[in-house]
Amino acid sequence: MYTLSYTIPVNPEGIEPKVTQAQVWRGLEMKCENAVPFVNGMTQCDVLERKDNTILREITFMGGQSKEFLTLFEPVKVQFERLDGTGWIDNTLSESEQGLLLTFTFGIKFPGIEENSAAEKEKGDSMRGAYVGAVEATLKRVRQMVQDGEL
Repeated sequence: MYTLSYTIPVNPEGIEPKVTQAQVWRGLEMKCENAVPFVNGMTQCDVLERKDNTILREITFMGGQSKEFLTLFEPVKVQFERLDGTGWIDNTLSESEQGLLLTFTFGIKFPGIEENSAAEKEKGDSMRGAYVGAVEATLKRVRQMVQDGEL
């Protein structure tokens, strides 16, 4: 399984408006319900079921369709699990000496590609930009919603 973890500061120097953990968390909740405005390359996101702190949804991302089971660990983590067994994603908020951070960690299996192979690494590295872009797009959308008074 190819894994990647990427952390970005929520409020880097020179970026306005500054956002709070509560605002980012609300943005993550909204992303769970409809990720299309938050994730470039996502064209469909339908909630099939919502119970307590979990959501079952169907998505289309980069042309591939899948069902995901999401668990929200308020106010710090959202865990996304692909029900076909091909992967998982965690979005985690944390405090550090540098301030609020958003960490995105994912693991993905590529059908027909041997695990821990050079081909797996190459395929994963080629997708890295899309996943990193999704984290940056999420924060950008949250910041825009704060600026527009929506959060």
